Amino acid sequence: MKPYPFSALVGHDQLRLALLLCAVRPEIGGVLIRGEKGTAKSTAVRGLAALLSAASDGGAALVELPLGATEDRVIGSLDLQRVLRDGEHAFSPGLLARAHGGVLYVDEVNLLHDHLVDLLLDAAAMGRVHIERDGISHSHEARFVLIGTMNPEEGELRPQLLDRFGLTVDVRASRDIEVRAQVIRRRMAYEADPDTFAARYADADAELARRIANARALVDEVMLPDSELRRIAALCAAFDVDGMRADLVMARTAVAHAAWRGCRRVDEQDIRAAAELVLPHRRRRDPFDDPGIDRDQLDAALRHAGGSGTGGDPEPDPDPPGGGQSAGTDDTPVRHHSSSGPHPTRPSAPPSATYRTRALSVPGVGAGAPGRRSRARNVSGAVIAATDDGVAGHGVHLFATVLAAAQHAAGPGPLRLQPGDVHRAIREGREGNLVIFLVDASGSMAARDRMAAVSGAALSLLRDAYQRRDKVAVITFRDHGAQLLLPPTSSAHIAGRRLARFDTGGKTPLAEGLLAACQLVVREKVRDRARRPLVVVLTDGRATAGPDPLRRARSAAARLVAAGAAAVVIDCEMSYVRLGLAEQLAAQLGAPALRLEQLRADFLTRAVRGAA
Repeated sequence: MKPYPFSALVGHDQLRLALLLCAVRPEIGGVLIRGEKGTAKSTAVRGLAALLSAASDGGAALVELPLGATEDRVIGSLDLQRVLRDGEHAFSPGLLARAHGGVLYVDEVNLLHDHLVDLLLDAAAMGRVHIERDGISHSHEARFVLIGTMNPEEGELRPQLLDRFGLTVDVRASRDIEVRAQVIRRRMAYEADPDTFAARYADADAELARRIANARALVDEVMLPDSELRRIAALCAAFDVDGMRADLVMARTAVAHAAWRGCRRVDEQDIRAAAELVLPHRRRRDPFDDPGIDRDQLDAALRHAGGSGTGGDPEPDPDPPGGGQSAGTDDTPVRHHSSSGPHPTRPSAPPSATYRTRALSVPGVGAGAPGRRSRARNVSGAVIAATDDGVAGHGVHLFATVLAAAQHAAGPGPLRLQPGDVHRAIREGREGNLVIFLVDASGSMAARDRMAAVSGAALSLLRDAYQRRDKVAVITFRDHGAQLLLPPTSSAHIAGRRLARFDTGGKTPLAEGLLAACQLVVREKVRDRARRPLVVVLTDGRATAGPDPLRRARSAAARLVAAGAAAVVIDCEMSYVRLGLAEQLAAQLGAPALRLEQLRADFLTRAVRGAA
């Protein structure tokens, strides 16, 4: 079946432009497409691959990289079969070699291992792959258009990796009724008769392929005047982007845009088009920052850059939205144990400044998704041993396999590999966990300064969870029940918004909070058995809601322990006379208890300095 024609896409002008510019000049470094489900991300990529086949002499491959691909599969490795059979030191190329001259497509790139993303971005930027491993020294061309797609709700890429992508586009489904209707008409026509539909747009696609070929032939002749080069430098300085990669990528993109227009000289319109694709993701300093770029701010910066040639600071961003309660889509049922009415509700205080927190981890060795929190046996860890168990381990342990084959070799000549010779590598690294923040939002915690400190601590822990590649969830409890404020997600940006402000006040239903965390742990174990849960409880330990609240809290704590969840209690009691209730809760959970001030990573250093 023929792919959906690129020219038949409705809307998404920025997406189509970004893909075409990278087709003209792959050295731009690829396109990251961020968007919700069902926004034609994959359709656009496959349509581009068809255009490139028509624009090139030898055709262009579309290579899709599976999420489970190993490093050997991506860059290539020693051809073990030829080594053992023929005694020949041979290289077996990987997916990057297959993608040469075409498109390398990574769906859900935010879920791909970080070290593999680094490999892809390096190859896309240099146009070559260099392999130095397993006794191999090899290099080959790998010029391809790298395209990654992701749904931000499923997690973000680290800022360091975001910066490595040349261009980024955010796509959303149009809210215009006529546009949506047009999308449906075309899609249904394509599904009814793909060949007839493709033929209807064949001329338009052929024209696009011709323009790509012409722009590729012209791009090396396009001149970037010094005045426009200085405009690019001033613009990047005005938006305070880190490093020089943005300047270089914007220059390459502006040149490609001029070639796409059929011009031999870059001017301001080329730079503006490039800036809208190059700058938005590089302005994010923090996982909690909003993506995107304000066009009025860009216009002001362009005017200033064009007028002075030296750049300047753009107007500051308005305050990011963060007020108001934002409920989860999968709220835990509220459990009422009292007939009294609800207490007055008020929003939490703005959180205090965030800071680097102490490392919290789940005890033992897991086998979950690669991350940076807890010890685990997984595919990305360092090799610590070899095993002849055909099930255990990840990948072939080459040295142990060759050694086993050599031990029963009859004499000189090529080694003969027997089934029992194959050894697998045992790797130990780190894993990401499911970190559940259980936040006491009751009246006992609601004094403005105390709640600001608790919210700041929760956001600091969330930042740490983002850096360690965890999934996170947020539960608050107050008045007579608990609420799942945020279902498990890998998006720190969304989680940060939910934690920035939430309702506070009322009694303290500690048991309901612990039971809600227990229910979430049990539910998520069904979905992902390998991801181990860590429940971080931020409370002063009081329990005041419902009959016999302390007994019920002890029972709920026992259920959470039985569910197999590790826990850490952050003692938020700040009164002069301490009751020690949070420490008692920690003992019931078999968990360490940290005072709120001890959560800071530099606490021990400051304590030692104070003693000295």
